[in-house]
Amino acid sequence: CSLHHIFYIVGCGLQIFTSSRAIANGLLAIAYLTVSVLSHRTSLPAPMFSRNDVSIWSILKKCIGMELSKIAMPVILNEPLSFLQRLTEYMEHTYLIHQANTTTDSMERMKCVAAFAVSAVASQWERTGKPFNPLLGETYELIREDLGFRWMSEQVSHHPPVSAFHAEGLQEDFLFHGSIYPKLKFWGKSVEAEPKGIISLELPKYNEAYTWTNPTCCVHNIIVGQLWIEQYGNVEVINHKTGERCSLIFKPCGLFGKELHKVEGYILDKSKKKLCAIYGKWTECLYTVDADTFDAHKKSDKKNSEEKKSEYLIRPEEMPLPDGDTVQVIPGSELIWRIAPRPDNSAEFYAFSTFAMQLNELEEGMKGVLPPTDCRLRPDIRHMEKGDIDSASAEKKRVEEKQRLSRKNRSKSTEEWKTRWFHQGTNPHNKAQDWLYSNSYWDRNYSLLPDIY
Repeated sequence: CSLHHIFYIVGCGLQIFTSSRAIANGLLAIAYLTVSVLSHRTSLPAPMFSRNDVSIWSILKKCIGMELSKIAMPVILNEPLSFLQRLTEYMEHTYLIHQANTTTDSMERMKCVAAFAVSAVASQWERTGKPFNPLLGETYELIREDLGFRWMSEQVSHHPPVSAFHAEGLQEDFLFHGSIYPKLKFWGKSVEAEPKGIISLELPKYNEAYTWTNPTCCVHNIIVGQLWIEQYGNVEVINHKTGERCSLIFKPCGLFGKELHKVEGYILDKSKKKLCAIYGKWTECLYTVDADTFDAHKKSDKKNSEEKKSEYLIRPEEMPLPDGDTVQVIPGSELIWRIAPRPDNSAEFYAFSTFAMQLNELEEGMKGVLPPTDCRLRPDIRHMEKGDIDSASAEKKRVEEKQRLSRKNRSKSTEEWKTRWFHQGTNPHNKAQDWLYSNSYWDRNYSLLPDIY
């Protein structure tokens, strides 16, 4: 654990508090930080449950076309993470942000930021378990000295469900923040997740701000067959200072399965002139190449595909096979991102990456520092992670009933729910309505927090 971070934590504690209790909390924070840096686990306490005996159709057949966030799902369909923790997986490839800060060329920075936007959804590959819906007021924090950031998030609304997050570089080299409203719908054979909301990245060194939204995620073969995931839709990363933008298309699988996982697009200047092309797969890697070279390759590839398309024909109920396990690299291309390899035991543990394995880690040193609303302290997720499905189910029902009762009691009085760490306002970059960080979480003053668990 680096000395600068230890002194930072102690300094915060001594600046804000003068009591012996506060000093004790500062020492606990040092212990927590040491654990967060040095003791990262490589597996979960228990492997995942088999879902083979679960009739998903019996649960979902009455939900076609409905918003699934309002439907109580059995715990067996979950993975042992809250959605707030799942959001934190945006940060797995934080090195791309640090890389953007090292170049003075705005187009090179855009390449890194665009790759970061794509890498943010890479963790969803093969992740067919549903994260737990956060309770109103639930929070999550993560400090990663090795990756150079700290993160905190809060569930700021329950109906509709809205999760707000704020991350910052430990060297004050970036701010990453946003709010996500995931709309889930069941369409008979698939579940579609549309992640509405704004994502913003600020690079103070260059006085630049970027905004974008995520693509739509769809899980296929919910009723019968092997589950598989695709991402599709347009993503536009905008540099609000220079007017440059990266327009990306996450391609749908298509009838022949050849486009599965593919991402492609262009970086454009403020007059919409193509500066370069970006292509690859969100499950694997991204390359950049000259725009004219890319266009010529696409034209040639399209002609070849027309001649061979019968070879790719699949039945709709099957999982489409990608065209090889690597991207076809165009001569003259430059690699800008490659996904971190999954650990060998990933299939046993909900298809988690190494980063995801560590998100719900709870060591003794953390308990005196974390607020009582942190996801790590949520009992249903903790029981599921340990392999106790019955206790997880009972606790999930209990905390959800407790949340409903609290909401009912508030409706009978003049009391209104107040968010603690975020407030509604206007995003300063694209002027849309957003949830903005209130700048007080890391003061470690967690008095008067609600008892949600």
